[in-house]
Amino acid sequence: MTVKQLSLPELVDGCARLGIRNVGLWREPVRTYGLEATAKLVRDAGLTVTTLCRGGFFTAIDPRERAQALADNRRAIDEAATLGTDTLVLVSGGLPAGSKDLHGARERIADALSELGPYAERHGVRLAIEPLHPMYASDRCVVSTLAQALDLAERFPANQVGVTVDTYHIWWDDTAPAQIARAGAGGRIHTFQLADWTTPLPEGVLTGRGQIGDGSIDMREWQGHVEAAGYTGAIEVELFNDGLWARDGQEVLAETAARFAEHTG
Repeated sequence: MTVKQLSLPELVDGCARLGIRNVGLWREPVRTYGLEATAKLVRDAGLTVTTLCRGGFFTAIDPRERAQALADNRRAIDEAATLGTDTLVLVSGGLPAGSKDLHGARERIADALSELGPYAERHGVRLAIEPLHPMYASDRCVVSTLAQALDLAERFPANQVGVTVDTYHIWWDDTAPAQIARAGAGGRIHTFQLADWTTPLPEGVLTGRGQIGDGSIDMREWQGHVEAAGYTGAIEVELFNDGLWARDGQEVLAETAARFAEHTG
């Protein structure tokens, strides 16, 4: 999504040119290009798919809507397995229209995970709950902290459910380093993502994720926390930014790779 203006073949070509060997994919462009075609494209290029994003949106109250969400998440698990990744990132969902019951919404997430966790395990896929910044709690994700994400994940085996650690969403939380250690001790850090925090946020706030190095977050500090917790997997960059999307995608890809090298390691 950092360079969503690129087609999947263009993305793969850019990664090959820059020596990038891992790629995190989103379901929408995969669906547009074709699931089997995407799997072949990345496989033939020697790329590893680190994660598929996204599943989730479990908080609906209406039984029909909940059944639809579960069916869609099973499809997402199937897609992840076909693409060769072992991790499906979950954005859990916000409050249903008219509801103020955060606790009830979080319990419906647990109910969904109890059904989906075993299904994912059978397909060799782990579910990674991503806590989102509290500004998204009403409409996008009622899981706002790593502690809340782990409280849910720890009801299930670690090879079924873990967490996503994303700098953009947790950098403000002074309890997050301890929760990263907790997640690492339980083998539940399933992916680690970077994005910077820049202000002012745009209207709607969703596309405010800053290019690495442009904002307030010390990437090396957070990398140190996850590595101290035992994480050895890939580090993803995930930027939603209208300014970046308006630029040449190959230029943005090269810039992002350079910023990654400058601000990590």
